[in-house]
Amino acid sequence: MKRYLILFFIAAFTLLSCSKKETVETSKEDTYVQDNFNKEEVQITMRDGTKLHTTIYSPKDTSKVYPILLQRTPYSCRPYGEDQFRKKIGPNPILMKEGNIIVYQDVRGRWMSEGVYDNMRAYIPNKTEKQSDETTDTYDTIDWLVKNVKHNNGKVGTWGISYPGHYATVSTIDAHPALKAASPQASIGDFFFDDFHHNGAFLLSYFKAISLFGTYKDQPTDSAWYSFPEMKTQDQYQFFLDNGPLKNLNTYFQYEKLDTKTANNSNRIDDFFWKEITEHPNYDSVWKSKGIIQHLNKVPSTVATMVVGGWFDAEDLYGPLETYKNIEKHQPNNYNTLVFGPWDHGGWSRNKVPNKVGNYYFGDSISLKFQKNIETKFFNHFLKGDGSKNSDLPEAHVFDTGKKEWKGYPVWPPKNIKKETFFLSENQELTTTKKSDSKINFVSDVKRPVPYSEDIKTVFTPRKYMTDDQRFAARRPDVLVFETDVLTEDLTLAGDILAKLNVATTGTAADWIVKVIDVHPHDLKNDNKEMQTHQKLSNYHMMIRSEVMRGRFRNDFSKPEPFTPNKKTAVNIKLQDVFHTIKKGHKLQIQVQSTWFPLIDLNPQTYVDNIYKADEKDFKTQTHSVFTDSSIEFNVLK
Repeated sequence: MKRYLILFFIAAFTLLSCSKKETVETSKEDTYVQDNFNKEEVQITMRDGTKLHTTIYSPKDTSKVYPILLQRTPYSCRPYGEDQFRKKIGPNPILMKEGNIIVYQDVRGRWMSEGVYDNMRAYIPNKTEKQSDETTDTYDTIDWLVKNVKHNNGKVGTWGISYPGHYATVSTIDAHPALKAASPQASIGDFFFDDFHHNGAFLLSYFKAISLFGTYKDQPTDSAWYSFPEMKTQDQYQFFLDNGPLKNLNTYFQYEKLDTKTANNSNRIDDFFWKEITEHPNYDSVWKSKGIIQHLNKVPSTVATMVVGGWFDAEDLYGPLETYKNIEKHQPNNYNTLVFGPWDHGGWSRNKVPNKVGNYYFGDSISLKFQKNIETKFFNHFLKGDGSKNSDLPEAHVFDTGKKEWKGYPVWPPKNIKKETFFLSENQELTTTKKSDSKINFVSDVKRPVPYSEDIKTVFTPRKYMTDDQRFAARRPDVLVFETDVLTEDLTLAGDILAKLNVATTGTAADWIVKVIDVHPHDLKNDNKEMQTHQKLSNYHMMIRSEVMRGRFRNDFSKPEPFTPNKKTAVNIKLQDVFHTIKKGHKLQIQVQSTWFPLIDLNPQTYVDNIYKADEKDFKTQTHSVFTDSSIEFNVLK
């Protein structure tokens, strides 16, 4: 008995010691920034007098000089207070621990910075001396930092994901001479094609995020001044169906304007972002002015760029691809690289070992290897090394999401691609030759729109659906399915996709959605323990790309036009790039539908000038037709 008691106490002591050790190690990780960095908060004055709140983390080791890594953000550089520290700083843990001066800044009108915020503030060409935009705010910030922060080496890099990624893109335009490297990641490129809009269709699924950007504020604050609408249900499909026309959502975006001098609520005010969306349904001067890719001819050769994105980024896929392509187009001699991996929005910055999107597993440590072997190497080369174009990194470092392997190319898309056309034939066939000239009809019921996911939940912004199994949609009568035979050899798609639909409708308006799907073999076993319990890889219909075209914009995003009822009409839809091998034994499938709810808003299917102001009576069930001379053009790697 005594022997067992001794063994028990030894075991207990060992467990306790291990527990204490783990606690100490965790504690050291939690306090790493505080133990190794000094923190300073400053107000940097812009050329027009506005002061921007800026947080500076400088290494305590002052025996050497360091580059500056700057992130400008609308999401706050909290925690505020010089005795309050973030647990992690910088683009990744390696760059944090190697030694860099890390700087965060609240952009104009957000959090502790002065001024009034403008969502996707427009670039001003040919500015006067006192005019400011985000390019001048960035320039003035960098200028102050290199002149005032001790122990900096005079070189600056910018980075950010999503909206901060947009500010990283902005930093490259009319750039400060000290800016040597920029990494826009999941960056917004043009607000009519990213995030809240896709080819003129409104991303209704982003409903909850609108107040984050459109709630008015004109004084610095360290607390959230916005609130998110309460849906009071877990069924977002039914919530939006019950609410009806978009104009019925207006009540969710009206607030009491806070009088900052008296702290009294003085009057009602509309959410300015919601108002902007609903009063500008077309690609007009408001949206055009907010685009940044139109100005990428002004990126100097002194700034190296590494654009990062995820093949399954539901929020910002257009932006990073177009950012890379437009710098490449206008500045072919610049150091300009592209990294695209098997990630959703910002997935490359996470530290989880298993890398998956939704139910689909791509491998282990993919993000961790990117951080170590790509991101860290890029910044070190241009901020600590010789900064030559010979960085030993490929121009395009891209992940084949079908073969689950990385490839490097000297240009993207690769040069050895060839266009191949597949036709939407009868009997659900996807063929390389046109077999007939007929049409396939389906009823698009505004009371029963096609869901974008089979999950019953509400989301802040949707992500998982980008790799979701599409069998639930394929089995609906209002979704047309076209499929090849089982492939006898690999088919690698590399680059963008063009759907050339010929369609008709009994109404005067319609949306058109095209989905590209990899149908897996029926005998495949699950390889992901975290897959939803009801899901199986057996016959999995993996969506690899999808896109919508609001039919009214088929000819011009600035000039909407109705359909002529029952008239055959061409509608072309560009789908963003993919790099995916549909392997031997799999099948290539195309799905075509007209509703995708509530990912996008519901089209009335009768033409109105402004869908955001449509009435209940405008929504009509219609019969749509897809003609069998419709085709899909792929870029196939040879």
